[in-house]
This record gives sequence, C-alpha cells and structure tokens, in this order.
Amino acid sequence: MDFQQQQVTGRITNAAGEPLPGASVKIKGASGGTSADADGKFAITVPENATLVISSIGYEDQEVSVAGKTILSVVLKESTKVQDEVVVIGYGVAAKRDLTGTITKIAGKEISDKPNSNPVASLQGKVAGLSIVNSGTPGAEPDIRIRGTVSIGAVKPLYVVDGIFNDNIDYLNPNDIESIEILKDPSSLAIFGIRGASGVIAVTTKKAKAGQVLINFNSSFGTKKLVDKIDMVDAAGFKMLFDEEQANLGITGSDLFNYAPWTGNTDWVDIMTRTATFNNNNLSITGSTDKNRFYMGLGYIVDEGVVKHEKLEKILLNISDEYKVNKNIKLGFTFNGIRQKLPFSQANGLLFDARRVLPITDPFDEASGYYSQLAIQSAQISNPLMNLESKWNKENRIEYRSVGSVYFDLNFLKNFNWRTTLYADISHQDGRTYNPILSIFNPTLPAGEQVFVDPNNRITSVSQNTQSWKKFQQDHILTFKKTFGDHGLTAIGGFTTYFNTYNGLFASARQKDPGNAIPDDKRFWYIDNGFVDQTTRRSSSGQWEKATASMLFRALYNFQGKYMLNASFRRDGSSQISPDNRWKNFYSVGAAWEMTKENFMMNQNIFDFLKLKASWGLLGVQNTYGYDYPFYPGLQTGNTAVFGSNIIPAYSQAYVPNRNLTWEVVDAMDFGFEFYAFKNKLRVEAAYYSKKTRDVMTLIKVGAGAGDRLDNVGKVRNSGIELAAGWNQKIARDLNISINGNFTTYSNKVLFLGNDRIPPSEERPNVTEAGFPIGYFYGYVVEGLYQSYADKLASPAVQGYEYGPGDFKYKDLNGDGIINTEDRQKIGNPTPDFSYGATVSLNYKGFDFGVDINGVYGNEIYRYWGSSELPFTKFNYPAFKLNRWHGEGTSNWDPILGDSHTINRLPSTYGIEDGSYIRIRNVQIGYNFNSDLIRKAYLKNLRIYANVQNLKTFKNNSGYTPEFGGSATSFGIDNGNGPLPMVITGGINLTF
Repeated sequence: MDFQQQQVTGRITNAAGEPLPGASVKIKGASGGTSADADGKFAITVPENATLVISSIGYEDQEVSVAGKTILSVVLKESTKVQDEVVVIGYGVAAKRDLTGTITKIAGKEISDKPNSNPVASLQGKVAGLSIVNSGTPGAEPDIRIRGTVSIGAVKPLYVVDGIFNDNIDYLNPNDIESIEILKDPSSLAIFGIRGASGVIAVTTKKAKAGQVLINFNSSFGTKKLVDKIDMVDAAGFKMLFDEEQANLGITGSDLFNYAPWTGNTDWVDIMTRTATFNNNNLSITGSTDKNRFYMGLGYIVDEGVVKHEKLEKILLNISDEYKVNKNIKLGFTFNGIRQKLPFSQANGLLFDARRVLPITDPFDEASGYYSQLAIQSAQISNPLMNLESKWNKENRIEYRSVGSVYFDLNFLKNFNWRTTLYADISHQDGRTYNPILSIFNPTLPAGEQVFVDPNNRITSVSQNTQSWKKFQQDHILTFKKTFGDHGLTAIGGFTTYFNTYNGLFASARQKDPGNAIPDDKRFWYIDNGFVDQTTRRSSSGQWEKATASMLFRALYNFQGKYMLNASFRRDGSSQISPDNRWKNFYSVGAAWEMTKENFMMNQNIFDFLKLKASWGLLGVQNTYGYDYPFYPGLQTGNTAVFGSNIIPAYSQAYVPNRNLTWEVVDAMDFGFEFYAFKNKLRVEAAYYSKKTRDVMTLIKVGAGAGDRLDNVGKVRNSGIELAAGWNQKIARDLNISINGNFTTYSNKVLFLGNDRIPPSEERPNVTEAGFPIGYFYGYVVEGLYQSYADKLASPAVQGYEYGPGDFKYKDLNGDGIINTEDRQKIGNPTPDFSYGATVSLNYKGFDFGVDINGVYGNEIYRYWGSSELPFTKFNYPAFKLNRWHGEGTSNWDPILGDSHTINRLPSTYGIEDGSYIRIRNVQIGYNFNSDLIRKAYLKNLRIYANVQNLKTFKNNSGYTPEFGGSATSFGIDNGNGPLPMVITGGINLTF
C-alpha cells in the first residue's frame, strides 16, 4: 500500500533550549535521513504515517511520530548511558559508542574534592593501563606511564588541555576540570603524530552551561602525617653496632670512638617532620544567555609537606567566554593563569640526610644556643636541622604561567564547520638563594673553642636564575558531518603548527672577604651587589627552540549505526631531526561492530549493548635521547690537535649522528570488546594491546677512537590485557551500590639494541639490553654468607675484592670456579606483572560513601639504602642490621659490619625487595542537603564531606613507600626518601 509523501520541518534542541547542530534525523524502518543545521533545524520528506528517529551525540535517541504533522519541535534528553557519553578524541569529540578504540573518561567531580594540588595525582588506580607513582612533595608531578614504557628515552604522555599540547598540567585547578580522558589505543592516538605513542591525557576545563547563572564556593582543609617511617636503630643500637664494626676493622685502644660527649638519642626524621596542612579554596561564577557564555574560577591552594617549612602556595585563575555572533559564527577565548611560590628545594634532600644522621648527636646545644656539629659524619653531612631552620626562608622561587587561546568558529553549507584556534603558553620562573654563614657547636673541643664557623657554611654566597618557557600553537580544522541515509560520516582535515622555546640564565657569586659578608637581606640577594667578589662570579645559560608543522585527517564512518570504521592520518615535520627525514607519516585504522543492533540479538534479554572493536596504527615517539637537536650534535672538549711542534686544544662532536636519523615509530594494535548487560547494571570493557617500537634512538659504540653514533637501532615490545568492569545495583528505595574495578597486565621486552646495552653504574643496578625488560635489575645472586675461613676456601674465589667470614657468598653462575662480573644476571624487574584498582560507592538518601583501593603485583624494588650506599661514609644503621652476622651461624643474610667490606655493596639480590602492594587510596563520606531545606537560605546545592587519602598501604618492602618512578631506563630504586603521607581533609561545597 502506498502512502502519500509530505515534507516535515522541525527544530532539535536540548533541555536548555540550545540547538543541536548535526543531530541525525532518520526514517524508522527505511533508509532515508538528514541532519540538523547550525540552528538545529531540519527538513525531510517522509510518508504521512512515518516515525522519525532523532539522535545526537550524548543524548538519548527519541522516536517521533509524524502522524500528519508538518512542523515538529524535538527536545532531546542527555543520555545517562556510558556508551552514549561524549569523549574527547583529539581535534573534536565523539560518542563513545561510535569509536573503535579504548578511551576512559573520568569526571571532574571525582578529583575536585581530593587533597591533591596536582590533578593527575588523583587518577591513581582509576584507569586500566594508567600507571601513576605519586610524590609526597607538594605539587610535584607524578611519574606517569600509559600501557608501559615504549622507549628508552620517552615515558611521559602528552597532555592536551582544551586543545593545547603540553608537558604537564601543574597550572590547572582541580576544581576547574570538567573531565579527563585517557587515550590509549592507536585509532585515537595516531592523530597526535610524533607525540602520540606514549598516550594522551586530554583535559576539558569547565565552561558555562546554557541558561545558568551560578555561584559556587568550595573549601577543604586537612592535615598530613608521615606514615610507614623507615625503621632505624636508636642511640643504644648504634653504639652496639658501631663498637662491633670498629672491632671488625681492627680499631682498638685510644683509636676507639669516645661516646662520652655525645649523649643524644635523637630521632632525626621525627624532629625534621611535622603534621602538615592542606587547604584548597575556590570560587566560580558562571553566567549564560542566548548569545554569551561566561565562566570564571578563582582558586587558592596551600599545600604543606611533611618536612618542616616545606610549602607550596598557588593562586589560580580560569576565565572563558564564548559569544555567539549569529547562528553560524562563534568567537571565544580561554585563559588559565597561575602564580605559585614553590616549596623549599632542599627539603627533600635534608629529609634524606635526616635518615642517615647518627642518633647520638643532639641537634641543638641549649647552653651555647648553637646547632651541633654531627658526630663522626661532619666531613660528609651538615646538621640537616640546622640547614633546614637556617635556610628555608633564604630561598625565593616564584613562577608565573599564563595559558590561553582565542578561537573563531564558523558553520557553513549546513554540514561544514571551520575552526581556527591560536594558543599560547608562557611561563616565567625567578629564583634567588642566599647561603648564610653558620656557626656550630662541638662538645669534644676545649672550652672556648667549642663554637666555631661550620666548614660547610663558612662564607656567604648568592645564586640567581631566571627561566622562561614559551609555547605557541595554531590549529586550523575543517569538519564535515553528514548523514546519507544509512551512512554517517564525520571527517576532519587540518593544519597545525607548534613552536616551543626555552631560555635560562644562571649565576652565582661569593662574598669579597671573611670580614665583608653579604647581608642577610633580600635587597642584596642578587649577583650584582657591592658585597660580592667579582672574581667569584660564575654564570651559565641554556636555551633551545623547537618547531613542528603538521597536516592531519580523520574520518569516522558508520553504517546503520552498527558498523563503524575510523581512519586517521598525520604528517609531521620537525626542526630537530635529519633534513632527509624531516617529515614523518603516522596513521591508523579501526573497526567496530555493535552486535546488539543486529536482528539476531533483538530477542535476547542479557546484553543491552555489545560491541567488538579493533584498531591498528603507526604512532610516533618524540625521543631525543636527551639532546635538544639530536641530528645536530654539540661540541665537547678533551681533545688536542698537533700543528707542527704545537699541541692545540681541540673540540670534537659529542657523537656522530646517522645521516638518516628519524623519529621512532610504534606499530600498535588494540582489539577487544565492551558490553552492558542486565539492564545496564553490569559494564565490562576488555582489550588486548600490543606495541612494538622500532627505530629506537640510542647511542652505540662504534670502536676505539671512533666515538659514539646516535642511531635508530632499537626495538621494544609492550603488550598486555586491560579489563574494566562495574556493577550498579539499587538495593532498596533509597540505597544504591556501585562497584567498579580495573586490571592491567604488563609485558615489556627489549627486542634489539644495536648489539649494545645501557649498562649499570657501579652501584646502580638498572640495565637495558636485548632480551630483557627495560631497566631490569642486574647483579649478583647471594647464596648466603661465608661462615668461616674454611667455608671461604671451599667456595669459588672472588676476583678483585678482599673478603672473609661474614661477607656475601655470591653464586658462581657460569660454573667456572671464579666469582667475577660474568656471574651477574637478572635479579629483578621494576615493571609489575599487573596492576589493579577498585572503587566501592554507596548512596543512601543524601549520604554517600566511597572507598578506593589500588595496587600492583610482581615487580621488584632495589633498596639502595642499607645495601649500596657509598662506602667509607658512616651513616646510621637500618634496624635490620641488628640481624647482622657477628659470628659463625649468627646470620646467613645480613653481612658483617664494616665500611671496608666493599664486596657487600655490589648490586645483588640482597638489595632486592618485593614491590607488590595494596593501598587504601581514598575513603570518603559526604552528605548532600535536601534542596527543599536549603532553598530557604537561597542555596541550590550544599554538600559537606570528609576524606582520608593513603589510609593504609600493605607492602613488603622496608622503605617509606613501595612506589618509585624515574627515567625510562632507571626506575624502581629506593633511595630511602620520598614518603607518601596520609592526608585527612574535610570540606564544604555550596552553590547559589
């Protein structure tokens, strides 16, 4: 039966009345369709009894019966389904259900009320494949790796904040963040070119929402406390062990150390630390009309460290405005500004010294009023409390940073959009330091001579530096979006440039003479003042500039909304690389199948959404091996040239670059599935990833006298499985529970490294070579201790070291009857077998309660302290040294005491500890007041909450923490520093 055709027009908006340009309009059961223009309007010819299916990214589909009507007004509701959420994909957004890769979205509200001044720190344990090692230093950037370590010279992901490329997001206020997306798969990363392979963290800041005028204020305050303190011996324990060590070294009689003047029993870590505070205050104002959207946020953060006087102060400003000239043209800008006073730079190092200081020294002599010189250690370490209390206010480091953009947005010819954006990121840091003259007390000296000038602080000096970073970016992006019946296409093409420059100036000078000290006055903390000795002035500088220009393209195609195909391409040109290889192509392709839209799935009642997906691509790694211009080596000294009878100092290239030097490339693939089942109560997303990095840039040895060559000779493989799952359940009328978890496995292996390797240092055990994981631990295997000289004689001989009873007995791995460097092997791996995280949330009426945990399993830590610290320097003993060997049969693990026993300091399994842990990362309880109750106070929302971060870490190692970041090839080393405090906070959030 034929039905009469008629034309239907209409407008599609959201609940706030805003038009939804590009919204899809399809005829149910037929192949016809169209899309809305920039004003949300559409026109379509349909049968008079037709039903239209209206859909738009981030909104629930809606069916509308025409039923003879010719004008329709359609209002779409925002979708609450995870598969419909809008995610950032690089130079645009898309619905998660239309993608072929793996992207995880974290809402800003999940990090805004956590006690971290750096937003990324709050993501730990939240995302599969995202590894975060946090720091206890206020504001410090975490060590972040996405899906493992892809190169021997590149670790950090790329940050993209509202479109601008960046190396960090220290300047962002956590309360100004709308959402954070973690991009991990090749189909989402190829569009970022040479910076995509390490993963992308895309941040969207808050903007004003239509039809709202809101004022929001939130404030939190809390305390920090040192937990899991390293266990060291007290004064009695030190005396016992040191007496024994002296006996082992043959020290007797008058040469024995005299403890009489040293009566202290000091816990140096205790006196150097405190209960610190954390305070975060924020005020935001949003206003919106039909034409204009304005947002302003102002924040003030004070973040103290557990070391006394360590404090970060931040003032943050975020402003954005968008003006709609007409239905086709929009203009806007964004601005983030920060002024921060950075923490005392020596605090962490002084805490490191505090662990090593002998407890027999009293820190301060009350009678004389001076700090004490350290017993035994004065030549190696100064009194850390003296340095802390005397110097914390002699340093002034201030940073200013401004990050902003302006943009022009034009819709034309119904399906086209042109957007031009200009970005700038300018930061400037000034630092000035004054070193005073300090006097010190030594009780062993004769009366009248006990107070004297500390040899380590005998003259005044000043240092000064100024550093600036400037980054400029421009994007010109054309977008085409159209529905052709059953076919949907979104395509972008564009051109972008990025310019990055750095300039640093550094200088120092000392006082003129002993009687003419530089005054302790900030007015004179400059190099150019009348008190410095001009001959002592020293200066240096650093500078570079880098630029890239790129062309890019991406297409997102779907057929009937159930077959998806994504393709990306980017061509990058760089100023840092060989002119012959200046341009490099990166690309990807991905496909997905939404099975639940097939007819054979219509009658099942288990799956609400089921999608299979896969992607492959070539991604870029911007590893420069530590050189600003890897193809253009600098010059080095230490060479000579002969001209006749004259020997002239000469310069040579630091290395020889391969003429065809090029960027590293990662051959990556990702495939998996995601589904939502049992009426969307269960959500599961799983993926297998594999990344093979080729053309790894590294220095290789060419031969005697030939120098090193920088070449693309390495190959690295990373692979693993990611799993994220969640369950939402309504238990009773007002009680809901949500359980979410993630799990990631890691497999890392260097496949080739130019027949070379990155060797360990004498004390540091990290090695990178073919056939093994990046940065694996390399050393000797300890079989026990020599219990007697007979045991020594019956064992393989050790070359190069004096040894005897109580020393380590290393395993003869190759069976040649000799212990030497050939008997070292892999003794550990700092990369875990897997990591995991979980969240349990309960909601009852206005109350909410949540617990976050995270952990890793299967990695090792190398404990440098207590194992390989420098010989011939007396440090305090770890408590486990009480179990040392002091006679046959007393120990078969902790060796004899004695600095001269250098054989016991070699990297070995003695320093290896289990790095597995599980941490209760956050516990939070909150209450949202009933809207009817607070309306009388002219409030729209009122919430109070309390949070405990790092409540408890269940670990097996003896250090402050089981987590240790580092470089791509040297990480997992416990130096006996870097405690991660427990933080308790309470807060209030109210909206007018």
